[in-house]
Amino acid sequence: MEPDEAFQKVFSLLRQHHEWFSNSIPLIASENIVSPAVREAIVSDFMHRYAEGWPGERVYAGCRYIDQVESIAIDLAKKLFRAGFADVRPISGVVANLVVYTTLTKPGDTIFALPIPSGGHISMGPLKAKTGDYLGGTAGAVRGLNVEYFKLDEKEMNIDVDESEKRIREAKPRLLMFGASVFLFPHPVRELKEVAKEVGASVAYDAAHVSGLIAGGHFQDPLREGAEMMSMSTHKTLPGPQHGTVVAEEGLGEKIKRVTFPGLVSNHHLHNVAGLAVALAEMLKFGKEYTGNIIENAKRLGQALYERGFDVLCEHKGFTQSHTIILDISKFGDGASIEKDLEAANIIANRNLLPWDKRLGRDYRKPGGLRLGTSEITRLGMGGSEMVEIAELMERVIIKKENPNSVARDVAEMRKDFQKVHYCFDSSRKAYEYMEIK
Repeated sequence: MEPDEAFQKVFSLLRQHHEWFSNSIPLIASENIVSPAVREAIVSDFMHRYAEGWPGERVYAGCRYIDQVESIAIDLAKKLFRAGFADVRPISGVVANLVVYTTLTKPGDTIFALPIPSGGHISMGPLKAKTGDYLGGTAGAVRGLNVEYFKLDEKEMNIDVDESEKRIREAKPRLLMFGASVFLFPHPVRELKEVAKEVGASVAYDAAHVSGLIAGGHFQDPLREGAEMMSMSTHKTLPGPQHGTVVAEEGLGEKIKRVTFPGLVSNHHLHNVAGLAVALAEMLKFGKEYTGNIIENAKRLGQALYERGFDVLCEHKGFTQSHTIILDISKFGDGASIEKDLEAANIIANRNLLPWDKRLGRDYRKPGGLRLGTSEITRLGMGGSEMVEIAELMERVIIKKENPNSVARDVAEMRKDFQKVHYCFDSSRKAYEYMEIK
């Protein structure tokens, strides 16, 4: 492809993407949409600049205003999470987890986390799986940690406290790492902090998926329940740019500062720090209402799907206390095929391993599960009646096997009334409006 043609093609594809999402139902639990104000901050001149180090202690000149914006972001994060210290320099949730590992462990130490099929994230994974196959999880491959596992109660979709206590006493880990990428219910931080203290383990919490829910006061409060550090990405239930943050006890602050820089980041994507500052301000003003509605919508969507014949996990517990619900769709097909059919209908969701998939011979390529999240559709202003409508549209694709192209037309019709970002400072821009600069 010639340069001129490539140049035009890229912008054509960008516009097509914006148009597609304007007519789709976005249900990816690990995604959200930023406000137009956050987008404005992201495209500022900050994207061209460097600012290694801490505000006021930079290696680079030219940081007069950058330092002030980053200091605002730090102060807002501390206030939002009631933390003694905050570092907004990690450039992703994975890097934030590496800050935790490097602060609290040494290579060769043992940590506890959930295994990936039980909802654990790849950043918590070992170098090799129990089978000996290469896995390449961040904890093992990058920090050189040995990874042991909490026991998951598959019916409750949460950590089994009694069995995990036994495993912790036997393995004597250096760190308990709570958090997950399938995160339906609060984790038993308070219940396991005493056994952690008994064996000399630190306690940390990966809030990547639920940081917004924590900030809104609707999930749990890890720093008050026994966690010394909390890591997060900033673009899921916290609707900011793709970035990371660590909050912690004040006494860990100086060590975390040195770990983050020079240990793990150089320049730290200053435009996204600016965007994060705006998003944190939005959360302080609108977050309680927003995140309460996220959870209510997840419960309503779970109920509506259950009533239409879907196997929604944890019906006996109200399906979820977070933004996420999990479906076992194995009786209708495999996760990959159903994901593809839904996408053709402009319903954007993702396949997901169920804890028992491995035992049944399934893997991540064709798992038995589907993961849905309500963060983005809630930010578009959708409520209870829309959750019922979404369940009906999914029923048509997955159970009734209607032509996805036909369903896509009805999805687009539904989306006509939901084109603005809510729970943010006022803006005349549409949610997925393509903003031309050139």
